[in-house]
Amino acid sequence: MNPKKLLMLPGPTNVPERIMNAMLAPLMGHRTPDFAFLMKNIVEKSKQVYQTSGDVIVFSSSGTGAVEAAITNIVRKGDKTIVTVFGEFGERAALLVESSGGVAIKVEAPFGDVPRIDQLEEAFEKNKDVKALIIITNETSTGTMFKWLKEAGDLAAKYGSFLILDSVSNLTADDIPVDKIGADIVATGSQKSLAAPPGLAMVSVSKKAKKYIIDNPPSHLYFNIARHLKYAEIDQTPFTPALSLYYALDEALNMALEEGLTQRIQRHKLCADAFYSSFTAMGLKLFAVEDVRSNTIISVNYPEGVDDKQFRGMLDKEYRVVIAGGFGHYKGKLFRIGSLGEVHRYHVVTTVSAVNNTLRSLMDKVRSEDPVEIARAKLRDL
Repeated sequence: MNPKKLLMLPGPTNVPERIMNAMLAPLMGHRTPDFAFLMKNIVEKSKQVYQTSGDVIVFSSSGTGAVEAAITNIVRKGDKTIVTVFGEFGERAALLVESSGGVAIKVEAPFGDVPRIDQLEEAFEKNKDVKALIIITNETSTGTMFKWLKEAGDLAAKYGSFLILDSVSNLTADDIPVDKIGADIVATGSQKSLAAPPGLAMVSVSKKAKKYIIDNPPSHLYFNIARHLKYAEIDQTPFTPALSLYYALDEALNMALEEGLTQRIQRHKLCADAFYSSFTAMGLKLFAVEDVRSNTIISVNYPEGVDDKQFRGMLDKEYRVVIAGGFGHYKGKLFRIGSLGEVHRYHVVTTVSAVNNTLRSLMDKVRSEDPVEIARAKLRDL
């Protein structure tokens, strides 16, 4: 039997045994008091990680389902919607706006960078009656992070717009205090920073958004937040939930709260810094602009002459470390490492060592600085 692989992907990520074991609990009827008890606990814990007093809805879906719900429950035909586009998932958000009949006003930045606040304000000034502002808080396709969420929330409030956040990949890894920011709907997924298996997604819903959605329910069925809110009054879901995954999510939330959000966020920052410093020491060129580099997705340009398929294949075969390649135009040009979930000293040091050894096998020259020792030094506080 092959040893377990180390999943250093943007998701799914490594899942702690404690969370995996939670799924061994026996199934139950989803219209029973037992499920209502489980559901109530999940919602209350979710509010804590969202840092919100608003509602939280759980969908049996991928993170994309949560983003679709966030957008399609607010955006209607003809609604002007500002969307930050600096990677694949911003493009998808704009597509969701347009497929809902809305008008997507793209505020773009070159891949590897992100739009700035003054660009967003300019878009508001040029386009009156904007219904919503959609921000990708962490773009996994490029390894970049939008860091000015409070300022974005202030802008949305100033112009009377809803603020929708796609935080699928970085809720609990970065500080996203939903109520303090003034966000109306925030989407996340189970298989990213929460370190649970894939298959569940969540959205937080502000009082403002809740009133709008209940007064103007969407026409679709499954991702209808108004319908979910109605069932939430009795701690139920309108459709059959992925029960075993609910047990896993409950345990993942327990682990996040036991660690503490402040400590969890700091751990992700330390691990990201260790990766960036180590790869720089190896002479590799980082893809993202320094001040917007993600704390969960490390994006690195390939050195000249290194083949993506060969490099990632060797990492997998020789070291049992699995990483991701590039998206779209950047396929074959960069590799991406997921530094999220339960990521710790072991994950970083093992991955850095494997990448360094693999590059030494494929290249004539690699800088002589020891990237593993640099990683260890950066992680001394973990």
